Amino acid sequence: MESNYRIRDREVRVIDSDGSQLGVMNTREALRRAQDNNLDLVKISPNAVPPVCKIMDFGKFKYEQSKKDKEVRRNQQVSELKEITLSMTIDDHDLKTKAGNAHKFLSRGDKCKVTLRMRGRQQAHSKIGLAVMEDFFKQVEDVSIQEKRPAIEGRNIIMILVPNKSVSTKQSQPQQPKPQQQAKPAPAADAAATTSIGAAIKSAEEKPATAKPTKTE
Repeated sequence: MESNYRIRDREVRVIDSDGSQLGVMNTREALRRAQDNNLDLVKISPNAVPPVCKIMDFGKFKYEQSKKDKEVRRNQQVSELKEITLSMTIDDHDLKTKAGNAHKFLSRGDKCKVTLRMRGRQQAHSKIGLAVMEDFFKQVEDVSIQEKRPAIEGRNIIMILVPNKSVSTKQSQPQQPKPQQQAKPAPAADAAATTSIGAAIKSAEEKPATAKPTKTE
């Protein structure tokens, strides 16, 4: 990014430090305006006609840009390709151990290349190797997706697994607390209340009506 005396254009369109447009002017005049305010003239759009320059504190701008770049790199997740090697004669315990390692790699965002090597006459029984690969995948399918299904390549069977992003997204979302339900009154209390109300109604019905006094002429 060109600045100050490195700008060789005769005329430039200038933006002031507060963002206001100063219009097209001679580069020397634009540079004088920047220096009068102890600032720099920086070319921000070199392909425009004429080029666009802005008056700013270039040192502060580069420092803030460097901080932003470091923050972006810090937040970027670096994915590595991990390799797991199997054999057609692997026992269940070793297969489970290697699947556990792959599970750990995939959970933290790494890809896994699973290679099963066939030796000698084992190449004639590749179906057994494919079955071993399928058993391996079943143990990690909760955190992975087959980017490349098991395929025979020469003396090897190769499978590529990538992290299942939908699983990691669900795990990162906080669970919402369930709303508390209001406690229901005890059945005995309901029965007692119903009996009391019924007795009051019955008492009111059985009470004799008061005779109204008769008027005498």
